[in-house]
Amino acid sequence: MSDLANDPSYFCWYELLTTDMAAATKFYRDVVGWSALPSSTTRVPYTLFKADDSATAGLLELPPEALKTGAQPRWMGYVGVSDTHAAADHIKRLGGMIYVPPTDANIGRISVVTDSHSALFAVISQPQVAVQQPTDSGKPGRFGWHELFATDLQKQSRFYRELFAWQQNDTEDRFADAYLTFSAGGQVVASALKSTDPTPFWLFYINVEDIDAAVERVIAAGGRAGYNDSEMPSGMRIAYCSDPQGAPFALQGLRSQEPQIGWTTEWQGFSSRGQLVAPKKK
Repeated sequence: MSDLANDPSYFCWYELLTTDMAAATKFYRDVVGWSALPSSTTRVPYTLFKADDSATAGLLELPPEALKTGAQPRWMGYVGVSDTHAAADHIKRLGGMIYVPPTDANIGRISVVTDSHSALFAVISQPQVAVQQPTDSGKPGRFGWHELFATDLQKQSRFYRELFAWQQNDTEDRFADAYLTFSAGGQVVASALKSTDPTPFWLFYINVEDIDAAVERVIAAGGRAGYNDSEMPSGMRIAYCSDPQGAPFALQGLRSQEPQIGWTTEWQGFSSRGQLVAPKKK
């Protein structure tokens, strides 16, 4: 039983670690419509992205020591916990690694960690920003889904179940060994799929009202984008993207036209928001 079992944990804050804060600020302002508010400390340059009037994510430079070890620009998600120190200790017991030990930062008490198979994420307690609530996950400009691309689906899913007391939801038999979803506090909060990528990672989905217009903005702003050839029962479609500095992310929203984009990546035919989909028939 997790030490945090009585405190439902879910992704509540997001940060982009990049090599060019000014360029990244312009890119996401153009693509998603976020505004940017400087929020630097004396030690760390920091920018808050805002959707409408709500802070939705942070932006900071990749530390020089991380660059020396080969770190690349990426989005990182924070899971809310009641006690960052207890969570970090539990992560170590479960075979994870601590990159940044529990620290008081401008956004709260944080720790940057990995799971037992090196997928990066972070935990936060005592937040000093208005973190995203589950009820915000359907709003434009907010993060609507979280998906783990796992190299060992069963072992990694067990890690998160034991750490956060997430419940694993049943899937169709034919997908049981390839895809699953997690629930916390009675609602689905994330999913995981078996990936052929040698490096496991979390992918974060940003809500947009018109997926086609958003993809065009990604390309025009110097990023890359490709549609997943699938449609969810809600009619939403997904595009997998990377910004000009190389950080991967995903967009999800309604379609307004047939896709014209040629570049894509292999994403295994799975979709977001805990719903399995099949590719459209040719």
